[in-house]
Amino acid sequence: QVQLVESGGGLVQPGGSLRLSCAASGLILSGYSVYWYRQIPGKQREVVATMTSTGTTIVEDSAKGRFTVPRDNAKNTIYLQMNSLKPEDTAVYYCSVIVLGRRYWGQGTQVTVSS
Repeated sequence: QVQLVESGGGLVQPGGSLRLSCAASGLILSGYSVYWYRQIPGKQREVVATMTSTGTTIVEDSAKGRFTVPRDNAKNTIYLQMNSLKPEDTAVYYCSVIVLGRRYWGQGTQVTVSS
């Protein structure tokens, strides 16, 4: 049974940093591409960063230069390191993997960027 659990969200001031965690069970994360999505109420869920199964990081333009995707294989956990946060980064953040054609999601973690 694949399970993903996100944590690390919270309230942060503009310009601040947060590190989100995505801990996995039921699979070895390093063998899969892991996607970080976010969703603003009333809008579609959008991908912000991807760590591919080959170790390549892809960051969407909205987060380029500010977000990175570190990974701790020993903990079977992947992170979303978010720096220089902006109010428009406020959203619920999800990690996701696709296993045998099925997409799995974590429960999401709220990030609020506000002064």
